[in-house]
Amino acid sequence: MDSYRADTYGEAFADVYDRWYDGVSDIDGTVATIGRLANGRPVLELGVGTGRLALPLAAEGVPVSGIDASPSMIERLRAKPGGADIHVVVGDMAVLDDIEVSSYAVVFAAFNTFFNLPTEATQAACLARVHDVLVPDGRLAIEAFLPSPEPAAPEGRLEVRGVEIDRVLLTATWRDPHTNIVAGQHLELSADGIRLRPWLLRYSTPDSLDALASRAGFDLESRHAGWRGEPFDPDGGRHVSIYRRTTIP
Repeated sequence: MDSYRADTYGEAFADVYDRWYDGVSDIDGTVATIGRLANGRPVLELGVGTGRLALPLAAEGVPVSGIDASPSMIERLRAKPGGADIHVVVGDMAVLDDIEVSSYAVVFAAFNTFFNLPTEATQAACLARVHDVLVPDGRLAIEAFLPSPEPAAPEGRLEVRGVEIDRVLLTATWRDPHTNIVAGQHLELSADGIRLRPWLLRYSTPDSLDALASRAGFDLESRHAGWRGEPFDPDGGRHVSIYRRTTIP
């Protein structure tokens, strides 16, 4: 994965993203919560992709912008009804180039998008820049999975995800528990050949995420199991954490 770049995931998955991931998270709950936090003010989505969340947010009157490193993802967003009206920046969310400071009431990363930043350094850099682009009373919202207890040794795994008459989909993963990095490939085998779709993420526990956010100037405001305020379960599968921007000491 040495050649993995900020746009690798999006370029590999753009043609199947809407088909594979349409129902992966609670769109209505996300839109309602982000709209409430924004209260009519601008919102920025990290990893806007093909507009799965940005388009329904805009349809509800939320002034939403997005950033994504993948031109192919953004091309698909802009081709959808209303997509051309959403301001989107092609760029790395760890850097947030061309995003004006003090411009947004809410910055959010849904469905593990924040973990797509593959090192602690890039995650810390992202949070520092998010602090810059938020207004003084701004909020950061992150949706992410809860890591399960794991053995001490690295683990490799191969899963069969789908078998069709002319197609087989496999997923190969390798996890390093010392760095919290998981590298993966979706392998699509068909009569046309083999298609590789790589992905790379660095996961963290809620406590580790809180510490990283605190160093960037954020306080945890709330944590729930979903976007509708479901009670947080430390043994559950997912959390939605809302952070309040504070002044960096």
